[in-house]
Formats: sequence, C-alpha cells, structure tokens
Amino acid sequence: MAAMASHQSIASLHSHGCIGSSTLHQECGNVSMKLMRRGFKLEIEPTKREGYCSRKRSCGSIQASSSSLQNSASSPILTPLTGTKSDPSKKSSEAALILIRHGESLWNEKNLFTGCVDVPLTKKGVEEAVEAGKMISNIPIDMIYTSSLIRAQMTAMLAMTQHRRKKVPIVMHDENEQAKAWSQIFSEETKKQCIPVVTAWQLNERMYGELQGLNKQETADKYGKEQVHEWRRSYDIPPPNGESLEMCAERAVPYFKDQIEPQLQEGKNVMIAAHGNSLRSIIMYLDKLTSQEVISLELSTGIPMLYIVKEEKYIRRGSLAAPTEAGVYAYTKNLAKYRQKLDEMLH
Repeated sequence: MAAMASHQSIASLHSHGCIGSSTLHQECGNVSMKLMRRGFKLEIEPTKREGYCSRKRSCGSIQASSSSLQNSASSPILTPLTGTKSDPSKKSSEAALILIRHGESLWNEKNLFTGCVDVPLTKKGVEEAVEAGKMISNIPIDMIYTSSLIRAQMTAMLAMTQHRRKKVPIVMHDENEQAKAWSQIFSEETKKQCIPVVTAWQLNERMYGELQGLNKQETADKYGKEQVHEWRRSYDIPPPNGESLEMCAERAVPYFKDQIEPQLQEGKNVMIAAHGNSLRSIIMYLDKLTSQEVISLELSTGIPMLYIVKEEKYIRRGSLAAPTEAGVYAYTKNLAKYRQKLDEMLH
C-alpha cells in the first residue's frame, strides 16, 4: 500500500504551535485529527468527540504473561524519565506507543489475499523490518505485542535486533502450566535484559473468508472491481464467510483496551507489530476516527507510527516517512533524555 500522504505533514507539526508542547491538552483543549482526502486536518475543540464504540461480542481473551519476566519490564534502566527506580504506586506521566504493520509477505508479493493464513516475510519484508527497527532504535520499549501470525512476529523480532539497548525479545508461553514452567528464566540479571513478547490472535489480520489464497486481480475479473473494492474497503460488508473491518475492530479494540492500555497507563512503553486492518481498528480508537474516515486510512508495510500517551490521551507524533529522524519523532523531553542516556551508556 502507498504511505499516507499526510505522514510527513503530521511529523512536521511539532515545530508549529502547541503540538510539540508537553502540556498540549492542558493549554489547547481537546485535539483531534480528522482524515481528509489529502491528509489529516488538525482541529482544536473545547469538547470531546465521541470515541470508538463497538457492539458487544463474546470472544476469547489472551491474558498478558504472568511470568516474572513481565515484571522486569519496568526495571530502572527502562524508565525514560530519570533512570531511577519509580514508585510503582504512581503512574508515569508519559509512555510511548509504537505501531508497526508487518513487512511484505510472500503472498503480498504474489498479489494473493492473505488474511489469517500464516505466511512468512519475503526478503524485502525482512529488510523492511530491519529498517523499521533502525527508525525506533532510540525509543524505549518495555513490552511487545504481536498477532499470532509469523509475519508480524518476524517483524517485531527483526526490528528489535536494531535497538540500541540490545535487550532480547522473549516470547511468553502461557498456553498451559507446562509451557510456563519450561520457559522460565532463572537469572534475575538475564530477566532485566529481556523484553516480554505477548502474542494474541485478537491482533490478527481480518479473516478474508473464501477470498484467502485467491489472486486479487483474478478475483476482480471474476466478481467485478466494484464488488471486490466493497469487500476490501467498506467498513461493515465482509467478503464471503469472512470478516469486515468492523468485525475485526470488535476483537482488536477490546483487546487493546483490556490488555495493552493498562500497561501504557502504568508508564510502560509498548510496541505493537500487527496487520493493516487490526492496526487500522486500533488507530480508529486512538484518533477517534469515524467509520468513513478509517476506510480511507492506508498503512505502509514496515513504517512505524509513534504515539505519546499522556494523561490518558493519545498524541500522535508522526510516522517515519519524513526525511529526518528528529523531524519525525518530534521528541518529547522524556524521549530526548532516554536517547541521551543511551548515548552515555554506549559511548
């Protein structure tokens, strides 16, 4: 997919007005971003917009790891504020949230509908994941969430090979007691050098039903371009025996709110490596997009998006389509301090 036309303009907003301020919501009121035909429109309003609301749907839930490794994610070295151990009873005033759509898969390359079929990355996809890792190498990461599909997991793992902190991502195995027992780490020092990775099917790509494995062009020739476009880009119309974007959101957003949001509210910095539609669902919730706005949202493979979580609000800091790292990240003071600390540790 093509990158969002607005990536660069969003990234450059930090140098104009109050978006670069750490007191954004206190000084300027409620900030929302509307997706327009040619980009995002920044609006400052005194009232809140109505947030994402999904219909109730019963589904399974994968709990975040209960392993003690997860507790080590809040070790003093990862705290970007002061580098000293924080009071666990107090919530951090700021956390980073990174979203990455997986790199190109083998079926992306072949122009096939992939959906929930578990297909690995191409060589290009591997390179995209590595480049994504370089883009976020100075951003603190305490927890990683991925879908249960290998292309998202590969993207997360390859990206972390580039992180300057050199911590090791470890997949949590909580599927049963034996799996938890066999994957224990018995060195406290080693635990401090690891990052827990939680996999969840709720973050999977939307299921494309009877289109999975079909060639996209041949399917358009058979059913007509308009019909295929409706299946792919409408909000609430699913392909035959598959999921719509709305149905994907009904599993992805509750999982984010139940499992990931509490980690962010505790001050943990989180990376999510997932898929086009599961990430669009989450962005719809974060940016309070309407169903019409979200269907026009395009996410490029291997391009990280950065949000700052502050006072239970999500502030988009940009995507990595801008020419310079500093211009993209619009570093907050806390992120700048973390990077300075990395420089001091590694030089």
